[in-house]
Amino acid sequence: MLTLKRVVCVGGTIAPLCTALSASSFSAGCFLIAPKRLSPYSSVDSERYSSLVKSVMSSRVSAQTPETLQAEDDHIYGPVVKAQTPSSRPEPRVPKTLHPFLHLKETVDPEYPESGPPARISLNRASRPLVPSVTRILQQTLSPEQIFYLDRWKRKMIAELGEEGFKEYSQNLFRQGKLFHSALEDILASGATWKNRNPSETSEYPPEVQGYLESISHILEDVTAVRATESTVHHDTLNYLGIVDCVARYRGVLCLIDWKTSEKPKPFLGNTYDNPVQVAAYAGALNNDGNYKYQVENGLIVVAYKDGSPAHAHQLSSELMLEYWKTWLLRLEEFTEQR
Repeated sequence: MLTLKRVVCVGGTIAPLCTALSASSFSAGCFLIAPKRLSPYSSVDSERYSSLVKSVMSSRVSAQTPETLQAEDDHIYGPVVKAQTPSSRPEPRVPKTLHPFLHLKETVDPEYPESGPPARISLNRASRPLVPSVTRILQQTLSPEQIFYLDRWKRKMIAELGEEGFKEYSQNLFRQGKLFHSALEDILASGATWKNRNPSETSEYPPEVQGYLESISHILEDVTAVRATESTVHHDTLNYLGIVDCVARYRGVLCLIDWKTSEKPKPFLGNTYDNPVQVAAYAGALNNDGNYKYQVENGLIVVAYKDGSPAHAHQLSSELMLEYWKTWLLRLEEFTEQR
């Protein structure tokens, strides 16, 4: 069988050749060419994309300038809206009415005894049923960020413990805190210093609080002249109340002391969240309560740990107390507006 194929010779000439299918029919100076394959890019409109190819392949600088690029972006995406840079930081919020932290008009008895049993004024809700507490006011004026983190923590705990488990966990924390405060009240009301206390006397307290008492033992060594424990204070003008954990001298300075328990270390004041605001609110109420014949300008937050590790003591100077007092007045204004 003969087949007509095009043959290219060594010299470059093209001639038809009738050959047999056997390879011996070809001369040594000629070879066959297979049919040319079509490129997948042959259907591309080269004219349409020629400018793009040139801009990519060219080694010269593009003719576009920042102005033309900006104009092109404005055409595609719209003009850029630039935010105005504030000339200065926003001024911090201040209370509408800066109520005094100290009640200097009240005659302070310089001979007010620092010895003897500390004051303990019980809360009588029947006589003040509508007066809000410091705790309630702070809870109802949390910032969105605080609410977010509290909710996230609660969801995490429920995921680990379940609804009933979380409820039991919360009840145990409340019970341990109550037992801890009760033991502290007993210790501070006795009048005996911690240094002179017989170690066997602490064994009478429930096992749940033994670690907490060990944690604050080095703090109690510097606490003297206790004036009040678990005592109610009421601000006569601003009309709010609270229960003060303790008023005593810490290293010689009269302080309003707030005892806290925690499962996590809180070595910095910022770790205590709203506790400094709470202490300032209590102190301001005490200073404006006629039942107390003295003024308190300093604060102390003591964070005790169940495992007995040394508690952290965060002192609040008179300057810091005034700043937190302003924050409290803002929270109180917000609470009043909500009502």
